Amino acid sequence: MAEHALLWFLPFTLPIAIWVAWSDMKFMKIPNKAVLALLLVYLLVGLFVFPLKLYGWGWALAAILLLIGFITTTAGLTGAGDAKFAAAMAPFFATADMRLVLALFAACLLGAFASHRVLKFVPPYRAASADWESWTHKDFPMGLALAGTLLFYPLLAVSLG
Repeated sequence: MAEHALLWFLPFTLPIAIWVAWSDMKFMKIPNKAVLALLLVYLLVGLFVFPLKLYGWGWALAAILLLIGFITTTAGLTGAGDAKFAAAMAPFFATADMRLVLALFAACLLGAFASHRVLKFVPPYRAASADWESWTHKDFPMGLALAGTLLFYPLLAVSLG
């Protein structure tokens, strides 16, 4: 039931996820405006698609992930933008089976990493995106995998549910 509610978010989360993935590959940064836009989507749309109790749990989950993200960023394990975006994504997973979410994230991470590493050696693609910082940066643009998880989870949950 709640999985179908997640589909109402897709028209709003799709452009934000594309923005985050592109920005992280091009600049190796996830804009705070994208994080705030995602939270705004949950704030407004979530009120209409989730029962109030579940809606509140989404905000609690966001706060918990923000704290975890702060700790992992301070420890140098994640980037600040990645941590903030993961916290902003968290409310959308309040109804989720976390095993499914983690498996999907692992798949998105492997797919994003492999495709990013391969595409940087494809001349037409590399020429079209020559100014992307992610091609030469030592870190991986995790926003690509996070955005994929945000987009694919509602579709996967509905198809399995």
